[in-house]
Amino acid sequence: MKLSLPCLLAGMAVLPAAWTGRIGRAQQADPPNGNASALRFEVTSVKETKTMPAPGEWAGIRAIAGRTYIARDATLKSMIREMYKITDVQIAGGPNWIDTARFDVMAKAEHPDKMGNLNVMFENMLADRFKLQFHREARTLPVWAVTMDKNGPKMRVNPSPEQFEVPIKLSDADTASTSLTFTGIHTNMEHLCWWLGLVINRFEAVDRPVVDRTGLKGFYDFTLTFVPGPSGRTGANGEPLASFDGSNLAEALREQLGLKLGSTKSPVQVFIIDHLEKPSEN
Repeated sequence: MKLSLPCLLAGMAVLPAAWTGRIGRAQQADPPNGNASALRFEVTSVKETKTMPAPGEWAGIRAIAGRTYIARDATLKSMIREMYKITDVQIAGGPNWIDTARFDVMAKAEHPDKMGNLNVMFENMLADRFKLQFHREARTLPVWAVTMDKNGPKMRVNPSPEQFEVPIKLSDADTASTSLTFTGIHTNMEHLCWWLGLVINRFEAVDRPVVDRTGLKGFYDFTLTFVPGPSGRTGANGEPLASFDGSNLAEALREQLGLKLGSTKSPVQVFIIDHLEKPSEN
């Protein structure tokens, strides 16, 4: 599949910020409904998007310098997905506008803080401004399972303290190339698996959680280069097969990171929305 970089980046505008440089949750307990912590942003602005981004203009969610979150033309579902590191299939209930209404958010902490704390602040903002309440329920769903290849992981251990660098970001690319290169810096398996789910959904249009079965702890650095695109295989009735086995991404994971992708079923947490309201503007 031939993709120009401008075309790809325009498509990436509808993706969560794992593509654009969002930082994942640090290790800490999840507030049960987003409001069980006293952590709050000092300044918060929430408005429905009035002017749509121009073609190729940035949209999504970004964390800046460990202090500020900015959302541009973002749906509430995308914000929930980002903060709790889940996929769309793990979000149930709620009004139709969680997929259609779009918001611009600017939230600034009093001082730079750990990304985990900033995520809690954002979760609390969702509870305060959108009146978001939900409960979790375990459901068995089709998933992608990440395991270690027989030769073990090829990622480099990064023992440094938590950084404000983005965990996974797109490297500069040749616009004539069909391949993409992503660099992981101080990335844990939770964030890597969630990011892989976004990648597969983007190019295979299959929304599945990705579960970590490697047993790997800590943080890692890596470089991953692959040619995006579906596997091209079809089933008995001509339908696309929901599998990345043998695809370029799966081969890249195995050869470059020492990880394998497999299709299976597993219990995962599903977030059931109990209550939600559109926010009033500042």
